[in-house]
Amino acid sequence: MKRSTALAAALLGGLTSVGSIPGTAFADGGGPAYHDDRKEGEHHHGGEGAVFVQTNKAEGNTIKVYDRDEDGRLTKAGEYETGGLGGFTIGAPLDALASQGSLTYHRGLLWSGGLLPVTIAARGDLVYVLDAGGEGSVQGFTLNKGHLSRIENANRSLGLHNGNPPAFGAAPAQGKIDPDREFVLVSTKAANVMFSYEIGRHGELARNPVISDAGNAPFGFTFDTDDTLLVTESGANAVSLFELEDDGALDHIGPSVPNGQQATCWIQRVGDYFYVANAGTSTISSYRVNDHGKLELVNAVAADTGGGSIDMTTSDGFLYVQNATAGNVQGYEVHEDGSLKLVTTVEGLPKFADGIGMEGIAAS
Repeated sequence: MKRSTALAAALLGGLTSVGSIPGTAFADGGGPAYHDDRKEGEHHHGGEGAVFVQTNKAEGNTIKVYDRDEDGRLTKAGEYETGGLGGFTIGAPLDALASQGSLTYHRGLLWSGGLLPVTIAARGDLVYVLDAGGEGSVQGFTLNKGHLSRIENANRSLGLHNGNPPAFGAAPAQGKIDPDREFVLVSTKAANVMFSYEIGRHGELARNPVISDAGNAPFGFTFDTDDTLLVTESGANAVSLFELEDDGALDHIGPSVPNGQQATCWIQRVGDYFYVANAGTSTISSYRVNDHGKLELVNAVAADTGGGSIDMTTSDGFLYVQNATAGNVQGYEVHEDGSLKLVTTVEGLPKFADGIGMEGIAAS
């Protein structure tokens, strides 16, 4: 497999720390930052790629790289130091960072602008780091020819009054840029709200965010269309559909849709289907937005991972799942009807223990 040189960054210990690894994409947990003609997460089989897994080791964070063949199978390709240390939240049951999208690719070693960075949101040349510790904050950067530069007037406090490290339930879970690059959205578990910061002409952020009710402990989220998004409610073990209004407010579309599982936190789109990881029951549930624009549960247990399912990523129609207690990554082929077929498992990754373990996965 031919690959260009890229850099992987872990957002830990207050720094964006990097190490040289092979790769082809600049991605966050929600999909590629540099978009091609396919919509984010589009179902497509064929070609080769790579999967990147963040070990989050306390003594020195690393990224493990796996080559992906056209059938979705993974083989070891190397392990690379990021130059930073692993991180954790207090009282984490399975996922040390308590977030979605903690792995991306960029160049440089930078102060993130806050304490315990847990997510990178990226689209085009805009990159925003979500920090979970203390008050919580968002800091913006521009990406130019592989270099990150801080954006003036793009550091905003969330006012969460957390400790450092924060408690698991109090830590913000995800930051993401909407497809039109008009807002940075941040989900907060304990506050039950979503912050929407308007993005200015040069990437600066509005001084005051629009704050919207986002359900019971909102965790991960991803977009269906340019102005509709799905949000996991980890407190209700459900998923909700929202419309993003012109001013950044979120409007609930229909009722939340529960799945009967436990600890519904992470969400990943593959084609027309949305898969959520339920850490408490070690299962993957599937959803779709039907032809009438309503959210519906397709399969409460599309897959039983057996190992504490946490973060996920997608590549060419395959779904890759981190399993924290099993210390592995499983790869599933996504069929046209949304059903999943296990095609690969890689072992030997750090298992969650004593409050810390691997978290963060991306793919090219």
